[in-house]
Amino acid sequence: MSGSYHRPAHQVLRRHFPPDIEEKQPLRMIQTCSSSENDLSPSLVTLMLIIIGTECILGILANGFIAGINTAEWIHSKVLSTSGKILLFLGVSRIVLQSFMMLELTLSSTSPQFYNDDIMYHTFRGCFMFLNHCSLWFAAWLSVFYFVKVADFSYPLFLKLKWRISGLMPWLLQLSVFVSLGQSVLFFQNNYTMNCNNLFSLPSFNSTKKKSFAESAVINLVLFLNLGIFIPLIMFMLAATLLIISLKRHIFHMKSNATGSRDPSMEAHLGAIRAISYFLILYIFKVLALFLYMSNFFDINSPLNILCKIIMATYPVGHSILLIQDNPGLKRAWKRLQTQVHLYFKK
Repeated sequence: MSGSYHRPAHQVLRRHFPPDIEEKQPLRMIQTCSSSENDLSPSLVTLMLIIIGTECILGILANGFIAGINTAEWIHSKVLSTSGKILLFLGVSRIVLQSFMMLELTLSSTSPQFYNDDIMYHTFRGCFMFLNHCSLWFAAWLSVFYFVKVADFSYPLFLKLKWRISGLMPWLLQLSVFVSLGQSVLFFQNNYTMNCNNLFSLPSFNSTKKKSFAESAVINLVLFLNLGIFIPLIMFMLAATLLIISLKRHIFHMKSNATGSRDPSMEAHLGAIRAISYFLILYIFKVLALFLYMSNFFDINSPLNILCKIIMATYPVGHSILLIQDNPGLKRAWKRLQTQVHLYFKK
């Protein structure tokens, strides 16, 4: 298997059920060898490397800026705000993730025999899953934190959460790391595959009952191993949606009390709603692309699989740039950096 040039187009679920259909062995990802007829042309490989490489480099720079500013603040003041801690965790995780994406893409394109070795391939997939899940969790906690701090609801549970969120957040960030690690270990131990063209076309199954059992087993495994994606997605969507509702209520209240000219506070709230909406759209696309990519629905050289890679590389840089633009502290630091760079080149 390590001798195959690329990960194959057809991924077959290899299971042998006894007559009573009681199967005790875990589902495993077993890749079959295929011909190189679906290999990408050198020009397409180069184009893909340029696009994803550029996105990763920009993402590393943007997240390096976020992590650097918060680290400098931490060193200077000996204390870091809760939002600063989340941004630091998020920035570092994305730097490692996008560096890892560049390494994986380079190895899969230039050293396919080394990359396609079973142990190496599944190790890369497990690490990729861990880093992605950490990044998604940290972004979700950032959304939850902003919602709790900014939203204006009078429910007792919400008020209690608003009071305790700063103390809970460091523990929640650490818990997210352990949850992501646990999901990645389970993914490594219970790898699975599906046929790209006919998901449950299993000719070795003689009965409809056995085929239905295989379908159910694979779907359940896919959903379980991707649970770490959908939980932060739901958290992010709920927090972003409730925050938008709260801001719209506040804008409506300001409009009813307005006396003439447009209130700058209203403009700030409208800007916050736009930013949160962009965050939500990017986050949803990222989660969908990650789910399809990790579930092996597409052949590794198919245009849809490449599109998933491009979307996954786009999200960290896009979200980080929006964070720099919408976070007052990061925006001030970015303007200072621009001024210093301009003066340096002017000299």
